[in-house]
Amino acid sequence: MDQVKELRIASDYETSIDLIADSSVIKDQTDGSFSSTWHRTHHRNISQIPLQLADHLHDHSQEENRIMCCVRIDRIDPTLKFFICSGGIFVCFIVYGGVQELMFRIEGYKEFGWYLTLLQFLLYTLFSFVERKVTMKDVKRRIPIRYYLIIGFLAMATIGLSNVSLAYLNYPTQVVFKCCKLIPVLIGGVLIQGKRYTILDVSAAVCMSIGLIFFVLADNLVQPSFNFTGIVLVILALTADAAIGNIQEKAVKLFHGPTLEVVYYTHLVGAIYIAIGLCLSGELFQAFIYCVDNPKFYAFAILFGVTGYIGVQMVLTLVISFGAFIAMSVTTFRKALSIVLSFLVFSKPFTFTYIWAGAVILLGIYLNIYSRNGTDIDSCWIWFLRRLKYLFCFLVRRRSGAITASKHFSQIV
Repeated sequence: MDQVKELRIASDYETSIDLIADSSVIKDQTDGSFSSTWHRTHHRNISQIPLQLADHLHDHSQEENRIMCCVRIDRIDPTLKFFICSGGIFVCFIVYGGVQELMFRIEGYKEFGWYLTLLQFLLYTLFSFVERKVTMKDVKRRIPIRYYLIIGFLAMATIGLSNVSLAYLNYPTQVVFKCCKLIPVLIGGVLIQGKRYTILDVSAAVCMSIGLIFFVLADNLVQPSFNFTGIVLVILALTADAAIGNIQEKAVKLFHGPTLEVVYYTHLVGAIYIAIGLCLSGELFQAFIYCVDNPKFYAFAILFGVTGYIGVQMVLTLVISFGAFIAMSVTTFRKALSIVLSFLVFSKPFTFTYIWAGAVILLGIYLNIYSRNGTDIDSCWIWFLRRLKYLFCFLVRRRSGAITASKHFSQIV
C-alpha cells in the first residue's frame, strides 16, 4: 500500500510518475486529527510547527527506513525535514527549468529535444539503478514487463513531448499548461470510466480552461514567433501524463512493485523507445555531432538530469512525511516562482493578461486541491486565523500597557 501512495504522489510533471493530491490515500492509517497524529508521534508543541504541518504527519512507522537519494532521513527533525525538502524542491526544479529554457535558447539546438529526453532518461535510469542496489536487498522485478512497455511509452510521450514543445512555446506557457493536468484527467474519467465528479472538480477544470485560453491568446498577441504546434505537443504530453497514473497504480496494486523499481524500468524502457526512434530518423547522429561541437550542452544536460531526479525524491519525501496537500502547495508555489523568474531572467514580451489569466488558473488549482483536501485546508485556515487573533490580542494588550505606563510617567514628572 505504501508503494501505491508514493506512486500516486511522486511527480512534478517533469518526471513520469503521477502526482495526485488525495488526502484519503495519505490518511488511511490515521484518524486525521491534529492531536492524535502529532502528540502520538512526536509530542512537540504546536507553536513550533509552521502552518500546522503536524496535521499532515503520519505515524512514525510509515516513515521507518525512509531513504532519499541513498540517505536515511527518517530520524531527521520534522520541521528541519520540511525546510530541507521544500527548499530542495524550489532549488532543484527552478534550476531544472532554467537550464531547460537556456538550452532551447542555444542556436541550433531546438531540433534536438528528443536527444535531451534520451539523456535525461539514461541519467534517471542510472541514478535509480544505483539507488536500488544501495538501498534494496531484493532487486528482483515484480511487475511484468508488459506493464513497463506501456508505462515507458507514456513516460516517453509525457517528458519528450513536453521538452520538444519548448522549441515552439514560451517556458511560462508550458508551465501553465503543466499545472492543468486535471482537465484531461476529468475528460478521460468521464469518457473512459464513466466517473462522476464534484462541483468543485468541474469548477476547477472550468477555471483552468478559461485561464489557459486567455494565456494562449496573450501569447499569440505578444509573441511574434508563436506556433500552435507547441500547444498541440503540450496537450498530447498532458494526455499521456493523465493516463500514466492509472496504469502505474493498477500495476503496483496487483504486483506490489517498489517505487524505485517502477522508476528504473519506466525510464529504461522509455530510453530504449527514444533511442530506436532517433536511430530510425537519423537524428541521433546529427544530435551527437552537434553536441560534440558544443560540449557545454552535455554539462547542461547532466545538471538538468541531476536536479530533476533529486527534485523527484524531494517531492516523494515531502508527501510521505507531510501529506499530499503540503506537497501540492509547495510545488504549485514553485511553478509560480519559476514563471516569475523566467520573465525576469530571460527577456520576453509581457502583457497584464498573463497576470489575471494566471490568477484564474491558480484559483482552479486551489479548487482542485480543496476538493481532495478540504479538511486539511480548513484546519490550516482555522490555525492561521487563531494565530492572527492571538497576535492581534497581544499587540492590543501591549499597546494598552504602553499607554498606561506613559500616563504614570507623566504623573511622576
